[in-house]
Amino acid sequence: MKFENILVEKTGALAYVTINRPKKLNALNKATIAELHEAFDALESDLNIKAILLTGSGEKAFVAGADISEFAHFSAEEGSRLAREGQEKLFNFIENLGTPVIGAVNGFALGGGLELILHCHAVQAYAESNLGLVENLVGIIPGWGGCKQLLARTAEAFGPDQAIKQTFDLIQGAKVTASALEAQQLGILKVTDGITMNRDRLLFDAKQKAQILWAESRQSERQRPSSSKQILTPQNLNLTDAGYQAELEKALLDLLNQASNPDWYDRFYDLERECNLSLIDIPEAKSRIEHFLAKGKPLRN
Repeated sequence: MKFENILVEKTGALAYVTINRPKKLNALNKATIAELHEAFDALESDLNIKAILLTGSGEKAFVAGADISEFAHFSAEEGSRLAREGQEKLFNFIENLGTPVIGAVNGFALGGGLELILHCHAVQAYAESNLGLVENLVGIIPGWGGCKQLLARTAEAFGPDQAIKQTFDLIQGAKVTASALEAQQLGILKVTDGITMNRDRLLFDAKQKAQILWAESRQSERQRPSSSKQILTPQNLNLTDAGYQAELEKALLDLLNQASNPDWYDRFYDLERECNLSLIDIPEAKSRIEHFLAKGKPLRN
């Protein structure tokens, strides 16, 4: 398999998939998403491959998010198509693979990069990696399953009565962790996810985790996390009272509170996409994206 944006290598029963856009900090664009889908689909069909390691090239970033320079001027219809294709071809696709995928986090995992990690079956992270869902800074919410997966993880870590508040706080504040350990303490990484102190050992440690996963997969079918089936408790939180930030926070809280419904987990991809569509055409949201592209820092409007 030959690709422009990713590298694929097979070593015995293990496949390595590396997102290879270091000058863009491995940001996800449409072409990269399509190539990742093609690679994972082919590897799933290869009976010799028992596990897949996913990482990013270079030492700065796993994936620093979506390539917003490509998406900035999308219409609502184009944005909807991109969100649906990303969910179906990559994020949801990885979650439902029979072959376990281990995310080897070697640096920044922000926005869509963290969403990618949240859909992997296990994670091995370099200790000094920084993780966060930062879409708020460009006027939208996580739209590739990040809200759904973070709700499930925080429910598992803190209980269903705290999951919505924990998830809201992390996304509303665009929290970026100082370390992988902090990500684990906040429920972004699971207690079963590994942390590697020496960057040079990351792939070795991820390989060890892969061997455990494929041994377990031979014994029983991989199950959906129990937390995903929990009905979560709706929350009343203090919100910003003016400006676009207030509108954004209300939309986010209304979305997260949908997790108090019995069928929330299976519907949440659609709910995330619909929420983002309601935001993306608002002029203030576009102003945030354009300001971030021009200035490299967020606009608080």
